[in-house]
Amino acid sequence: MAKVAERQGKDGDKLVFICDFSPPRGPDPALLDGARLLAEADFLSVAYSPGKSVRVDSAMAAHAIRQRLERDVAFTIATRDMNKLAVQSHLLGAGLLGLDNVIVVAGDDFSERELAAVKDVGDFKPTELITAVKSMNRGTDYRGLKLRSPTDFCVGATLDLSRDIQREARLTHSKLLAGADFFITQPVYDLDRVRRFRESYESVAGERLSAPLFVGLQIPEAGGLALGDMPEGVRKDLERGRGGEDIAIELLRLFIAEGITNVYLLPPVLRGGLRGYEAAQRVMEAARMLQDMPPYMSARGPS
Repeated sequence: MAKVAERQGKDGDKLVFICDFSPPRGPDPALLDGARLLAEADFLSVAYSPGKSVRVDSAMAAHAIRQRLERDVAFTIATRDMNKLAVQSHLLGAGLLGLDNVIVVAGDDFSERELAAVKDVGDFKPTELITAVKSMNRGTDYRGLKLRSPTDFCVGATLDLSRDIQREARLTHSKLLAGADFFITQPVYDLDRVRRFRESYESVAGERLSAPLFVGLQIPEAGGLALGDMPEGVRKDLERGRGGEDIAIELLRLFIAEGITNVYLLPPVLRGGLRGYEAAQRVMEAARMLQDMPPYMSARGPS
């Protein structure tokens, strides 16, 4: 199984896609068939209980996809729902299944209404869990006791460029020092924010970000769920009938022109939580073609 950080380093200028995948709300293996549609993805990243709904555990779903489809995978784990004992036991199970790539997130906050039925645990903060996973890679658990054998996780962390850029740069540096091997962002529509983040990070850390940065790209959908901070102009384009795939491909042209080759792709989120995996596959196919074009052509916007 390939590790995200190693694939990025090996492929150099080639586009590398991590494609988001929602685990199903039922145990029928056929519910994972959407993963078959994402042939152009380098990694399928299985989300952790998206929408705060009851779904197949992300690590188990990732393992099933890897077994059935022989695909490279990552799984997401949220600090919100487990204490230190539970989360590290869970990670040992993932290691036993041969999973190498884990993405650490905090998880969306529960509303007051939700908190009447479920508890927010949050025994680790994300940066603390990254540190703990790296300790497990060295063979030590959260109590400082030795494991019988170490884990071997490649650890991903998240950032949100719609927030205060300087704060995100400092947080990213803290996560890198904790041991993060790669980063993914929330969807980005303004590449100036990527430039400003890189400059802020270099100012904070005194050097460029050394870990791969996968820039988030959502394929928007009229009437669908927008993840991150979608500009009003994109909303109006969708209302006027412009297709989300066309918007995403235009953004990918800009990514390629900017030298961004690591992409975290979020398929459309449709009503009821369904995902538009066919659209994601078409966008990735178009992106591969764009990258093969001469630079003066691939950098052009839509006619």
